[in-house]
Amino acid sequence: MKIREYLKLARSFNAVLTGISPVMGALAMGQYDIFFLFLLFLVGFLGHTYGFVLNDIVDYKIDKSSKEISDRPLVSGTISIKNAKVFAFLSLMAAFAVSLYIAYTTKILFPIVILAISGFFITIYNLVSKKYPFTDIFVSLGIFFLILYGSVTVAGTFFAITPLVWIVCILGSIQALFMQIVAGGMKDVENDFKKGARTLAIRMGVRVVNGNLKVSLGYKLLAYTIQLVNILLVFLPFYFIWHVQDPSILQYFQWTVICVIALLMFFLSHKLLSMKRFDRMKARKLIGSHYITNFALVPIMLMMLTPWAGLLVFFPAFGFILSNIILHGTILQPKTM
Repeated sequence: MKIREYLKLARSFNAVLTGISPVMGALAMGQYDIFFLFLLFLVGFLGHTYGFVLNDIVDYKIDKSSKEISDRPLVSGTISIKNAKVFAFLSLMAAFAVSLYIAYTTKILFPIVILAISGFFITIYNLVSKKYPFTDIFVSLGIFFLILYGSVTVAGTFFAITPLVWIVCILGSIQALFMQIVAGGMKDVENDFKKGARTLAIRMGVRVVNGNLKVSLGYKLLAYTIQLVNILLVFLPFYFIWHVQDPSILQYFQWTVICVIALLMFFLSHKLLSMKRFDRMKARKLIGSHYITNFALVPIMLMMLTPWAGLLVFFPAFGFILSNIILHGTILQPKTM
């Protein structure tokens, strides 16, 4: 069915993750209205669709030479380049249509500018990602402004943004940076190296030679450092914003879960970075697990505002697994990743 192919093209397996980004910004500002948060989710979901469809269009020539991603609709030919361009454009317009509705109901137009900045960075990334190293920073900035967009729809102005929001924005951008530099760099390294792509992973010495994976020490240190900074920032609000001195059962629960998540993140990264033979299927499984694990940090942290925020932990995981089962017949290995 065509709908199934368009869902593949939209990379629906991690669309929920991006969709919740502006929701996090709004939650950090104290917005708990379900309908309002759902509208923000739609903006993020549609923006995600635009970004990934554009990515497949731009990378088509490189992708079509890889058997590992032959299930991608543009590579398999189930969707034409022309139709993909229309789909990307309509997704972008739909995202801004929802944002205009939000602006109309809130009487605040300024957030649309923030959303446009996010879209700008995502577009730039897609156009130059295979040509220059460290362009992953553009995706990171795109997510930063997407989260900021969600918060500004509530705050109305930059001056009302709280320190917690800025921390959430930074956390989201750091998580995106890791996924781009490490997860993205590792899963595509074999084909990128063959085609002469200039990703950061390639520039830092990651190679697949005769099926053997070679990962430089510098690249490993970068991966672990990004995650360490991520973990440290999650603990920051407890001491410098909420000033927790006499922890409750909830705080102990949060800290315990965060520590468990941190250990699991490092374990999954180690398994990915220490593979001797390059196995893209195994890499996709590890990356999929990391997607779910990494995202759980911010919702657990935001339980300080409302315990219900913790429920968001399950949405990306549920969306990821359900999408894989329906579209790919797997649980943690999306074939279009």
